[in-house]
Amino acid sequence: MILHVCSLDKFIPPFVKLINEEFGDKDHQFWVAGVQNLKQYPIEKAGNVFIARRSVVSQVFAYVRLLFMLHRAKKVILHGLFNPRIIILLAFCPWLLGKCYWVIWGGDLYQYQKPKLNLKGKIKERLRKFVIKRIGHLVTYIPGDVELARKWYGARGEYHECLMYLSNVVNPQVLQGVEQAESTQSGLTFLVGNSADPSNNHIEALEKLLPYKDQDIKIYVPLSYGDQTHAKKVIEQGNDWFGEKFFPMSSFMPFDQYLEFLKGIDIAIFNHKRQQAMGNIITLLGMGKTVYVRSDVSHSNFLIGIDLNIKFISKFSLESLPAIELLDNTKAVQFYFSRDKLFSQLSNIFRS
Repeated sequence: MILHVCSLDKFIPPFVKLINEEFGDKDHQFWVAGVQNLKQYPIEKAGNVFIARRSVVSQVFAYVRLLFMLHRAKKVILHGLFNPRIIILLAFCPWLLGKCYWVIWGGDLYQYQKPKLNLKGKIKERLRKFVIKRIGHLVTYIPGDVELARKWYGARGEYHECLMYLSNVVNPQVLQGVEQAESTQSGLTFLVGNSADPSNNHIEALEKLLPYKDQDIKIYVPLSYGDQTHAKKVIEQGNDWFGEKFFPMSSFMPFDQYLEFLKGIDIAIFNHKRQQAMGNIITLLGMGKTVYVRSDVSHSNFLIGIDLNIKFISKFSLESLPAIELLDNTKAVQFYFSRDKLFSQLSNIFRS
């Protein structure tokens, strides 16, 4: 049995459905925390899905059950490494770590850079280092993140390249009709960031657009997901600087509708200082859009390494990439981020 240990997030329900439909529910079990997110990210009911409830008694039962499931499993897939209770369980059962596969999400790895201001934070980071160092397998498609895990935490696990989630796969049908969507609009349309998380560094990104505020531009900023206190600050600043040219997106948009929205974007700015927003970046590059990222992040080296053309925020301008480079991006994305490749990589992990 392969056990998937997850915290409920937007990536998990589609992943559970994918596994149950394509690989079957007999060999896979899901232990899912975060029931408070169930309304926002509904997950299909299935016999192989256990969701930890919120009451104290239910929580105790859930983690006792997880402990038994961890011991019974042939393999354990850790979807992110955020949950302190799971980290404690693994730290006190180090014999389990050899069969664990850590799917690196980004934020879990880059917690290393956050200051540990109190004893609790320092203890948690020590436990994380103990666990990460001994985990048997590291799963990501960004080699730079594996290098950081080895540098920061002394990780010794075997690296497995895998796209992992459907958000990192581009359906060729999504790319159809992009040119028509572009031809119906005037001026330039910008996308800034992918969520309300402060790691988007929205204000700094918006400053790059300030010199062009009198031109024919529209600025869209997704803010429905993440820190809503930060979102309010971004909205206030955006309205002050750009007025009616600033469009905060505070309501959740269904995935298919969001893909249609992206077809109307000309230039996207992702000012994250760590690996983040890869699903958005991949989709936009596949659609032939110009994407700006920071030059000092692991995913910029990865994108360049697979022959994708990107621009760096430090040299920001209103110029889009040449048409030939945009076309090359579309072809490269369809080849590298395909559904067939995802299935092949998942199959290799499940069989290894």
